[in-house]
Amino acid sequence: MTALAVALSSGALIGSAAGPAVADSSAALPISSSGDIVVDGVHHRVFISDPSGGKVVATDYKGTVIGTITSLPQADGLELSADSATVYVAVPGTDEIVAIDTTTLTKTGRYATGDGTDPQHLALAGGKLWFGYGSVGHGNIGSLDLSGGQPRVSLAQEADGTWNDAPLLDSTPGAPNTLAAGSRQYYFTLGIYDVSSGTAGRTAFLGGQDAAIGGTAEDLALTPDGTELVVATSSRDFQQVYRTSDLSETIRYPSNYWEQRSVDVAPNGLVAIGTDTYASFLPHVSIYEPGGTTPRRTADFTDEQGGVAQEALLDHGDLAFAPDSSRLFAVTHGLSSRYRLRVVTDPGKAVTSITVNAPATAVRAKALTVSGKVTNTLGLPAGTTVAVTRTDLEYPNGKALPAAAVKADGTFSLTDTPPAGGKVTYKVSYAGDADRTAAAASDTVEVSRNSPTLTVNKNGNVYAYASNVTFTAHLGTTYKNRTLSLYADTAGDGKGKYLVKTGTVNSAGNLSVTLPLKRDTTVSASFSGDARTAPKTATSWVGAKVKVSLSLSRYYKTAKVNGYTKYYFRKTTNPHLTTTMTAYPGRAQKLEFQIYSAGAWRSAGYEYFKLDSTGKSVVELGGTHQTGYSMRVRSSYINNSSNDTVNSTTHGSWKYFTFTS
Repeated sequence: MTALAVALSSGALIGSAAGPAVADSSAALPISSSGDIVVDGVHHRVFISDPSGGKVVATDYKGTVIGTITSLPQADGLELSADSATVYVAVPGTDEIVAIDTTTLTKTGRYATGDGTDPQHLALAGGKLWFGYGSVGHGNIGSLDLSGGQPRVSLAQEADGTWNDAPLLDSTPGAPNTLAAGSRQYYFTLGIYDVSSGTAGRTAFLGGQDAAIGGTAEDLALTPDGTELVVATSSRDFQQVYRTSDLSETIRYPSNYWEQRSVDVAPNGLVAIGTDTYASFLPHVSIYEPGGTTPRRTADFTDEQGGVAQEALLDHGDLAFAPDSSRLFAVTHGLSSRYRLRVVTDPGKAVTSITVNAPATAVRAKALTVSGKVTNTLGLPAGTTVAVTRTDLEYPNGKALPAAAVKADGTFSLTDTPPAGGKVTYKVSYAGDADRTAAAASDTVEVSRNSPTLTVNKNGNVYAYASNVTFTAHLGTTYKNRTLSLYADTAGDGKGKYLVKTGTVNSAGNLSVTLPLKRDTTVSASFSGDARTAPKTATSWVGAKVKVSLSLSRYYKTAKVNGYTKYYFRKTTNPHLTTTMTAYPGRAQKLEFQIYSAGAWRSAGYEYFKLDSTGKSVVELGGTHQTGYSMRVRSSYINNSSNDTVNSTTHGSWKYFTFTS
């Protein structure tokens, strides 16, 4: 014995979604401040001035930046020409007004307004471009006439002391000779001017103690016909409306907030009022029909960080309607100094929402009930219905079901018997109308399906190395689908599960594939299911042995003993034992010895030896060799103990030997 020693791992859903008519959007703006905003309806562009950045940014209607016009120090007020060909920008940093081509986004003219004028706010009226100019403590109104061969600037259209800052200006095509003005810095002050003569003739004025409301005019906008002026007033929970004929107050648009920031009036008369409360930093826009006291629509803009709204509307110049009244654009400012362009689509329509509630699960071919509610601040007309579509495995593109009637309280319900199983979606849609947005929502039901029989044979079998083994998958009764996909997952190849065959089962329900097995392999059959039969997968694991052989060398003779070959070694010779085995990185072979004693083969020890990259291992049997004993040795691959698990345990054949004198 001593001589043989060798150093060796639904509940029910409720959905609510606006339809495509309310595709509101938001986009980041590359600006560090905001002065004014104007919308070009011909080219579908939005222009925003950035005083701190000294530039004007042009975007499309979605807020995508399409161009930037730079070198405009303190760029502020904007005005669009009647033909939408030119945007004018007030540039107080260089005391001039600059013209920008709306198509090429290039500067096409620079018009000096006079040293120290600081032009800030613009309006087109009476065939001229009017500008509010001045600085803290003094201000006035000037005009730029571009109708002749030479541009002409006229300053001081008002008496000294009327304006103590550069006044806000506004005009409207419906009253081409009316110009409105307001003060942002000092006491609440408004002025109305007739500019038909070429000069600003004041026709109405409200200021100082006559205003009797305090605060300042943060923003102002004329109605389309020019008969009224809507004013955003600081420190008030309403926005006031004044007759332009005498600046007497007519109505008020109420607000839940005290910070009245901005206002704009659409060509169709809609009034957008922007408010803000610094307590919650929640910018809020209310959109009214002319003279309405209840908003037709509201919009809250939030830039959340950690669940806290951190976005604010700016003063004057952060709201603008598109010329066709189809959109409202707003510039917001986040506390993290990020600016965004918010786009409200269909601002004149009250927003509709829908909830849909269907059972989480249901039995195929059994009736189920889907219910929900349609909500709109205007209510819904009598006789309103909602369209219903069922999408399932039989109708992946949807199948229209009978429309459901909406009750006076907005609720609806429908009963349906789903013919197909699996995921079944019920989509409910409201078409909307001239006053209400479209809306749609859906809910999904998991409908039961039959479970088919699916098996793969040969599970647990172990085969010799490189055997060609045929696997057969059997699929039982299904509704329509008779296709199977067969996959193999070969141990240790790093590929994972891969497709080996896809096909339709034969009349007996079988599909076969033949694979050469060189490593343990898992074969799986996958059935994708159909409208009435559930998906299913079945697997079969089979083992693959390695090739292993052992040869002895340095013997002096062989002889047949009891039907096997026996090798004879001199006791002074150290036998060489050469093992050849299927190679795998890091693999070791088990070399095991036995000695015949007392009528039986008994263990004499074993050891593992690492194989080289070709799968070979040569061991020299040293020590003192005793004579007269019958011994045997074999090489084996032992799953896991041989340093890997990609093959099944395989024992080589015994080699018999003895030592003689």
